[in-house]
Amino acid sequence: MTRSLPGPAQTICVNCGVPVDSQHFDESSFAPAPKPGSRVVLARFALPPQYCGVLEYFSQFTDAFTLSPAQVETPGLEWVLAVNGRPLYPYVSFSAILNPWGFGSFPVHIRLEEGAVLEFAVRGLNAPDSSSVNRVGGRILGRYWYNPVYGDPVRQRF
Repeated sequence: MTRSLPGPAQTICVNCGVPVDSQHFDESSFAPAPKPGSRVVLARFALPPQYCGVLEYFSQFTDAFTLSPAQVETPGLEWVLAVNGRPLYPYVSFSAILNPWGFGSFPVHIRLEEGAVLEFAVRGLNAPDSSSVNRVGGRILGRYWYNPVYGDPVRQRF
C-alpha cells in the first residue's frame, strides 16, 4: 500500500530533505577591535516573517591570528552568537578563534525559529592580559525557507 504525504512534505526535496524554496544568507563585516565595555555586531541576519532557517557556518577574523595561528586565544575579547538578543547555546561566549576566517570552518546545524534575528558580535573586556588584536571580523552563513504552516510556499514568496 502506498500513501502520499499531504501538505508540507511535498515542498521538501526527496533527495536531500531541504525545502525546495530554501535560500541562502551570508552576512559579514570587519571593524576595529572593540574597546573595553563596548560591543560590535559583525554580522546580522533577520529571517523574514513566516520563515524558518538554520545556521550552517560562522567564522571569525583577527589580524593577530592572521599573522600567527598561535594567536588563537583572544584575551580581552568575548565573542557571542545570539538569537533575538539571547546567547545561542553552545556559543554563549568564547574567547578564542573557533572557526577561523578563510579556513574550512567546522559546520554547525542550529535551527533558527520563525522570524529570528541572528547576530554575531564581539565585546571588549577589561582584561589584564589585553589582546594585541586591532581588527576583527565575523561571518554567518545559513539557509532559510518559508514555513508551510502558513499555506502554499509557491504563492507566498516575498
